[in-house]
Amino acid sequence: MEKKLPKVFANKIDKNLNNNETVYYNKNEERKIEEKDPLSSILTVSQKINQIFSSARYVYKADVIITTKNGKLNKRIIGRNRNELITMDNEVININDIIDIEFQKNND
Repeated sequence: MEKKLPKVFANKIDKNLNNNETVYYNKNEERKIEEKDPLSSILTVSQKINQIFSSARYVYKADVIITTKNGKLNKRIIGRNRNELITMDNEVININDIIDIEFQKNND
C-alpha cells in the first residue's frame, strides 16, 4: 500500500540574484585599535553583570572588583535584584553607582 505524498510548493525565481556582490571597502580608512579589552568599553555595566551571573565561573558567588564613584571594592557577590547587587556580607551596592565591574584574577 503506497501513500501519495503531497507535492512541495516552491516559488519560481524569475530574476537574477546578486546577493553580496556589492561591498564597500576603503583601504585607506584608519581604525582605532584599543590596547585594553575591547569588550569592556563596549559593554554596559548591566551587561557585564549579566555576563558574570551567566558565567561558568559563577556558581553561587563571584569574586569581583567593583569600581564605583567612591573607589574600587573587592567584593564577593552572591545575588542581585533589579537595582542592587548583594554581597556575601549582606552589603547592598546600588548598580547606578557602579562605573565598572570585572572578575578578580585568581592566583591559584
